[in-house]
Amino acid sequence: MKPREIVLSTTPTHEELAELRLGDVVYLNGLMYTAREGVYMRALEEKANIPMELPSQSAANFHCSPAAVIRDDGSFDMGAVTATASFRFAKWLPEWLEKSGAKLVIGKGGMSSADYKSYFVPNGAVYLSTVGYGTGALLGRGVESVEAVHWHEELGLAQAMWVIRCNRMGPFLVASDFEGNCLFERENQKITRNLDTIYEGTRPAVLKRFGETDDRSEELIG
Repeated sequence: MKPREIVLSTTPTHEELAELRLGDVVYLNGLMYTAREGVYMRALEEKANIPMELPSQSAANFHCSPAAVIRDDGSFDMGAVTATASFRFAKWLPEWLEKSGAKLVIGKGGMSSADYKSYFVPNGAVYLSTVGYGTGALLGRGVESVEAVHWHEELGLAQAMWVIRCNRMGPFLVASDFEGNCLFERENQKITRNLDTIYEGTRPAVLKRFGETDDRSEELIG
C-alpha cells in the first residue's frame, strides 16, 4: 500500500497534526529552525533570550548540521542539510517543547515510544524522521532561502540557530503520532515475529565470532 503524501506547514494546526499517521510521507513549507545541544544549552541552561518568536514564526525544530557558510557580504550559502540523531538531545527536549511550543521535531532515527509518550504527547508534538542516509543534498533542494543565523559567533556554524525558509522540503516520515506510538518499534515488532519462522529447522552455527556466546563453559580465562 502506497503511503500518503502530505504537505504541511511549519506552523501546523492541532487538527492537522492529529490527522497524521505513522508512515505518512510529509513535505514542509514555511520557516524551520535548527536547534541542537548548543542552542538548548544556551537557551535553557544559560537563559539566553531566544532570538525569534516561537512558535508563531515556526513550530518546526530540525536536528541537523547545515553544510553552509556565511559569505563576507553577510549573505548565506547552504548546499545541504544533514540530519543528526535526535536521541542525543532527549534530555533537553521536555523543557524545550514546553517553552518553545515546537510541534514538529525533525531528525534522524527518532526516539522510543516511551520518550514520545512522556513529553511529545503532553505537548501535542510529533516526530518526523529523514528517510535513509545521504539525503542532505535532496533536503537542500527544499531550502528556498536562509532567513537568518543566530548565535553563530557564540556556538559556531554547526551549532548555530539557522532559520530556513522551506519550499516542499522532504521527504520526511511520520515516526510518532499523537498517541506516542513509534513507527520503528512497530516495524521491528513485525520483523521479530517472523524471525523464528525464518530460522525454524536450521542448525545452530558451528563456528561463531569471537565472544559470541552466553555459555560459561566456553569462556576464556587469560
